[in-house]
Amino acid sequence: MGESRGSIAFFACYRPPVPLDIFCCPAPASSREEERHLTDGVSYNYNCQPIPSAALKSIVKHLDLAPEAVEEAAIDSGRLTGLVFVSERQHHLETLHIGLRFDDGDEVWVFTLGDIYGGDFFSGARLEDSGCIAGGYEVDGHTADHYLVFVSTKEPVQERRSPWNVVYKTNLRTGETERLTPPGTSDLSPSVSPSGKRVAVASFQGKKWDGEVKDLLTNIYVMDLESTYLERERVIENAGWPSWGSETVLFFHKKVGDNWGVFRHDLSTGETLRVTPEAFDAVTPAAIDESRVAVATIRQKSVFTDVRVEAQYRHIEVFDMGLPEEPLQITRCTKPKGDHYNPFVMDGGKYIGYHRCKSDHLEVPILHGDDVPRRFDKLQSHHEDIGLFRVAGAFPAFSKDGSKLAFVDNEFKAVWLADSDGMRVVFETDGPDGVFSPVWNQKKDILYVCMGPSFKANEILEIYAIPHVSSGARERRLLTKGKFNNAFPSTNSDGTKLVFRSTRNGGDKKYKNLYMMDAEIGEDGGEAERITEGDWIDTHCQWSPDRDWIVFSSNRDKPADAPERDHGMDPGYFAVYLMNAIDRSVVRVIRSGYDFSGHVNHPVFSPDGRSIVVTADLAAVSADPMSLPLLLHSQRPYGDIFTVDIDPDDMEKNQDVEEFARVTHSRYENATPDWTVFSTHDPHAQWNLLVMEEEYTPACPYAHHDGGESWHMTGQMCIPKRVC
Repeated sequence: MGESRGSIAFFACYRPPVPLDIFCCPAPASSREEERHLTDGVSYNYNCQPIPSAALKSIVKHLDLAPEAVEEAAIDSGRLTGLVFVSERQHHLETLHIGLRFDDGDEVWVFTLGDIYGGDFFSGARLEDSGCIAGGYEVDGHTADHYLVFVSTKEPVQERRSPWNVVYKTNLRTGETERLTPPGTSDLSPSVSPSGKRVAVASFQGKKWDGEVKDLLTNIYVMDLESTYLERERVIENAGWPSWGSETVLFFHKKVGDNWGVFRHDLSTGETLRVTPEAFDAVTPAAIDESRVAVATIRQKSVFTDVRVEAQYRHIEVFDMGLPEEPLQITRCTKPKGDHYNPFVMDGGKYIGYHRCKSDHLEVPILHGDDVPRRFDKLQSHHEDIGLFRVAGAFPAFSKDGSKLAFVDNEFKAVWLADSDGMRVVFETDGPDGVFSPVWNQKKDILYVCMGPSFKANEILEIYAIPHVSSGARERRLLTKGKFNNAFPSTNSDGTKLVFRSTRNGGDKKYKNLYMMDAEIGEDGGEAERITEGDWIDTHCQWSPDRDWIVFSSNRDKPADAPERDHGMDPGYFAVYLMNAIDRSVVRVIRSGYDFSGHVNHPVFSPDGRSIVVTADLAAVSADPMSLPLLLHSQRPYGDIFTVDIDPDDMEKNQDVEEFARVTHSRYENATPDWTVFSTHDPHAQWNLLVMEEEYTPACPYAHHDGGESWHMTGQMCIPKRVC
């Protein structure tokens, strides 16, 4: 039965709050009116490349279209053009689509690769990216077939903390798909040379991902389109995002010192030159020819609290090796207060394309957070018996009976509730404190939240109970005492006891252990009981729905010689553990890396107790981070949602479970899952009326009236940059 084991909800960080879409401008552009919209405007669309006319003819032959609609003469004349780009319109997956653009009326028809070549390869939960066209060159008196070269995460990888990204080529005439990436490695960001004969990739070949989330330190390899795995050559070290300027010239980006720059490498001489100035960041090059390249620049760095000026936005510029001090400005005239991403070249450099948020397509917003439309996006699930959807808010939390769904609002100032009475705010806070991590009492209409400035260990974070929450009374009762950092409460199955994590007794290093207290009166009923003890971090605790087991994440097995901070961010080395709340025995269930490095966090039991859902970096990264919205205030992107099956009867049998299942495939951070007994289409769960099968354009209350953007990218939430 479909979704017989219920549904998993999660929220996505760093996914822009309004849809991305694809545009282009002449080079240079002089006014906003010169910008052209290139898609049909449905869903999120990004990472685009044009399709050469000869390749487009091969594609349209597979489409069941009226002949007059796609005449070859229209393709030859340029009246019908093609684009390949990522869109989230099919099951809200990030997959490649083909767009047919009719210039006569700016009409665009969009097709999935499954529509064109069938679902044998182009189906299932996966991510696809970086589509580009290869082939079409003359060989032995005939023209070689054209190919779509692209990245997919379709093939599972059981090696922990290893990317699933593999580069493939699909023959546009036959539909046959072959792997270009060697077994046992992963590739990103493929680029095809002007002749169509050679492919460059940013590769992890010969190295392992070590947890870095900004500078991946990939190497660039070059191969012939028809070559074997063994015939590719490493040409550039510690670089990414290759782009061909000619058959012998590659542009790429690389971090040197504090800033990112775009460089030019000559394969024939081995010479490498910096193209962009050292004074500011430049990334994601798109070569026009041997001497000209379009890049995305950020000329002035910003921090989270800034009200950004024009130079702090990401803009598209064209740099010429002959005129390095006079770059062509592409997007500053069209949308100065907006971020623009991942340029691509059209019509030999006459036009430069990119993607950006469609904030200027919105109506003038009402400046109040309550007016932000909420949506729950249903995604295709890896599990046939488990539904999956993304919540437009943080920390989704289901009541035990599945009838209520709570989550935190855009600014961490309010708790929203979706149930049979609709969706509404049931609790608000003002001042400097935020509200985090709501969770339901397993027996009563009580919601628990954490309140304080942040999760940082040196901040005071208290746990409150909100009784009779469904009534909207908005009462609150303080449960913790002592001015510590207390978080992630969860009750036992009869709703009488509450487990949480706290920095009390954590010393100067603010270690965190688990504690237990009365679920209704908290520490008014006596000091909380300590149930774990050690110089480590125990956190993200949740009580089983039907037994005395507590699941939590911890770095208690972090090696003594490991660095104090993982890549300068959090302590790292988090695994998931089970505790018997009666005898306090503990079993490690799943780790990320074999050396305990990595992150497996936010564990939650399934309603039947047979599985645990986590957010983890078990699949490493799925895209070059510098192609995404900057992670300005991130502790760490965890990665994706995974499930682990456990023995629900014998805790000891769950020691170091090896098997895991990847549930989501995303370039963003999917985090803080929860699991309900109801499916996404069960009529008894009224919140599922908000689950959207189709896309619509949400409003963002912090969009500038001139179409600019004032938020930082922190998921499907608009976090405004405030002066105060």
